[in-house]
Amino acid sequence: MSDAVQVNQILWNWPERPENLIPALQQIQMQFHHLPEEALRAVSRHFRTPLTRVFHVATFYSCFSLEPVGEHLMQVCLGTACHVRGAPRVLDRVLRDLKLSAPGTTNDCEFTVKTVRCMGCCGLAPVLRVDNNTHPHVTQAKVPGLLKRYSRKDRVQVAA
Repeated sequence: MSDAVQVNQILWNWPERPENLIPALQQIQMQFHHLPEEALRAVSRHFRTPLTRVFHVATFYSCFSLEPVGEHLMQVCLGTACHVRGAPRVLDRVLRDLKLSAPGTTNDCEFTVKTVRCMGCCGLAPVLRVDNNTHPHVTQAKVPGLLKRYSRKDRVQVAA
């Protein structure tokens, strides 16, 4: 089934009311792991809303992405408490183990790594969130186990 057909099937479930714009975008994001340009155009037509407005909504909310996002979203908190307690070293380990040079998406689209400024749980620092699961007191040594827990394959080779 083509992407256009899938988008149209999703939109068919949402009546043409402005309050349905965000839930429809959320469902498209879940299906495609991002919001493709053609999907935004289809949403604009479906809701009879200017494309600029749809694009504004898609870029305003951090839950939406115009670029493909991996199956698992890893967010490393770099807020003050996490930073002081070693979050930059945790981030370095995550990037090294996933073979990424900077935050982004792995080639196999299994993981997307992002940094955030605060998750609101400073007493648990450093914190790493995978999808909707918050992991407290993360250290470099805990990273391989976390990656293995969420990985489809045994990708993690413990580095010295």
